Amino acid sequence: MAKASMRESTYLILTALVEAPRHGYALLDEVRRISDGRVDLRAGTLYAALDRLRTDGLVDIEREEQVQSRLRRYYRLTAPGARRLAEESARLRSNADAASVRLRRAGLIFDGGAA
Repeated sequence: MAKASMRESTYLILTALVEAPRHGYALLDEVRRISDGRVDLRAGTLYAALDRLRTDGLVDIEREEQVQSRLRRYYRLTAPGARRLAEESARLRSNADAASVRLRRAGLIFDGGAA
């Protein structure tokens, strides 16, 4: 049976962790940047997702540090998380390619852009 599709927020959180570990607020900023401002996660949503992703083994805590008497956790992508992100990327790409082929055949898009 195929894996369920990933929520967009989950996909973007994992994507934000590919290049380097990040703490929560850096993740919020990176998700906003990656999505060109379309996705603006709330802190509560982010931390709930990170807890779920940790439980699923897709992310882990790399380190913790004290910053102005507050604990800052840095999260990192795990190897299973990277595999799951790659699988989801391939699934999305396949779906987008199928839609583009059909739109082109119907004469609704040309050269990869809208008609």
